[in-house]
Amino acid sequence: MNYRPSRRTRRLAIGAAAVLVLAGFNGPALYSIATDQYHDYKIDQPGYKAENGHWKVVDIPEKYRVNTIHAALLQTGKVLLVAGSGNDAKQFDAGTFRTTLWDPVADTYKNIPTPADLFCTGHTQLPSGNLLVAGGTQRYESLEGDVDKAGGLMIVYNENPDRAKTLKKGTRFTGRKNGKTFVSNSNVLVPRAEKKPDPATGEVEVTPKSARVYVESPEEGEEHQTGTQDQYLVDGLRGADRKNVYGIAQKLSFDKKDFQGIKDAYEFDPVAERYVTVDPMGEARWYPTLTTLEDGSVLSVSGLDEIGQVVPGKNEVYDPDTKKWEYLPRTRFFPTYPALFLARDGKVFYTGSNAGYGPADKGRVPGVWDLSTNEFREVPGMSDPDVLETSMSVLLPPAQKQRYMVLGGGGVGESEKATAKTRIADLTRDAPRFEDGPDLYADARYPSSVILPDDTVLTTNGSGDYRGRGDSNVLKASLYDPEKNEFRDVADPLVGRNYHSGGLLLPDGRVMTFGSDSLFSDKANTKPGEFEQRIELYTPPYLHQDGERPELEDAGKPRKTVKLGGTVAYETKDAASVEKMRLVRPGAFTHVTNVEQRSVALDFERTADGLRATLPDDPSLVPPGWYMVYAVDGDGVPSEATWVKVPVDASARTHRTTEEAPPVTPGA
Repeated sequence: MNYRPSRRTRRLAIGAAAVLVLAGFNGPALYSIATDQYHDYKIDQPGYKAENGHWKVVDIPEKYRVNTIHAALLQTGKVLLVAGSGNDAKQFDAGTFRTTLWDPVADTYKNIPTPADLFCTGHTQLPSGNLLVAGGTQRYESLEGDVDKAGGLMIVYNENPDRAKTLKKGTRFTGRKNGKTFVSNSNVLVPRAEKKPDPATGEVEVTPKSARVYVESPEEGEEHQTGTQDQYLVDGLRGADRKNVYGIAQKLSFDKKDFQGIKDAYEFDPVAERYVTVDPMGEARWYPTLTTLEDGSVLSVSGLDEIGQVVPGKNEVYDPDTKKWEYLPRTRFFPTYPALFLARDGKVFYTGSNAGYGPADKGRVPGVWDLSTNEFREVPGMSDPDVLETSMSVLLPPAQKQRYMVLGGGGVGESEKATAKTRIADLTRDAPRFEDGPDLYADARYPSSVILPDDTVLTTNGSGDYRGRGDSNVLKASLYDPEKNEFRDVADPLVGRNYHSGGLLLPDGRVMTFGSDSLFSDKANTKPGEFEQRIELYTPPYLHQDGERPELEDAGKPRKTVKLGGTVAYETKDAASVEKMRLVRPGAFTHVTNVEQRSVALDFERTADGLRATLPDDPSLVPPGWYMVYAVDGDGVPSEATWVKVPVDASARTHRTTEEAPPVTPGA
């Protein structure tokens, strides 16, 4: 009997043959699809999540997407995402400056009016819960060959001992000899001249004071550049001012122009959800570090100034009560975005990490800085010290142990160097020094490290070359255990992140990562990169365990004020399972720099209806401000955070001063 296949069977056979033919041509593609599907299946399994955690990309509505350069967790539980012009010269020229406020619990967003270009600003938490934001961008860089107007440094002098002089942005300076005119690009305040009597003769000697401002020709063309020093008359002055106030400039040319900073400072009020203007800094700063000190005042260090030079060691302190800035009486130089942590005894520890600008042989040695004496005690032992730029630094938990880790990093500037090394220094030793720790998952510039409530540290992302060149993003993440001194790899992030990226711990125990600004988007470095606007959320393994997590009352709702050495009580049915409690300062992250984050161990006791925790009494360990409190059970599972406010302690050392910083030679 002859068998004749049915029409349905023939169709299936033809389809199967077609699949086999396609498979012959597209085997690798089909294999890749199958592999990706299996990977997605695997990482979504409960057992995998319980061991490695899980990543999820946040779907941000288009109208709220920004080039997040800076991010800070506020005491409301919301996250401030600051872009400014977002490293986009077109946005800068248009005056388009962006800030978005994100509520990670409700997943809602709000655009915040932004008063200045806060791109590459500095920020830190204040005792009130406001976020201090200082510095930013006055001008984008122009590479040699792209500069279309001659310009440079103008030093403005004032010989009048009775009155300071303010010259507005747009003031015109005309050379006495060359007759060429240049225009200032910012306001400049020139102090009044110094008047001193000569002890021998009794005659009064007047010494002019000076200030610096960047000027450029109002017109394009090489005929407007200069090559020699000239004195410049200030247009619009009358009477004695015309003689007393003048400019001196050397070469005004078409040389490369670096980014320039601003002096502007603001407090972001998380309750009113707006920026509030405060007094400007004494120095313009782009890429500065702000560090909160034990009395709640804020140290502002480094940055590019109003003419694009690294601020030459003139450091200043912000008083959150008066909203004013005062110079430290002595200078100390650091490269931009130096990692400066408040350390034991109120001193400041510089780990050597930094991000971007400054000479390779100045201000890069780690050490402990005493602000009151300006003494700087070097901490030796750093291996490969020439690859500290774009490294990450962390005060390992708990903060009482005063152990600091430096992770990864690269060579100065656009160097191709990168390292997987970690280095650890213990400041409790009589003679602290760095020792190598276990290697990171790969050679990585720009890794992001976030302290978790269970005392582990999540480190993720980075790239093997400058700004991800050569498609060198590292899609890896690891958890570091300080007790075991070892890393273990966890779930890989879904989004690559390098320059202009970072991460923050959220009150519910998850971690958010943001940003990334690759130079190129392909391995051959032929296609321009696009700024990564997506946020990614990592849910650590401890939130994928069986059973319920501990609870502290209605986590996130109580608002308590607790003094140093004081106690705070919580009602909880889970007291018996709690093995440790942690006081965690909310982070403020930018450019591989988050000197705010710290996790402090709390002594605690079980009570009839819950737990009672005691804060340390050391103001250098717990600088004032809002903190998250976590209770962590024996399996390492944390509660959701509840917030407490720690006020300024009467025993805190103050670094406020009325002395001026010594003069620094212009252009130094």
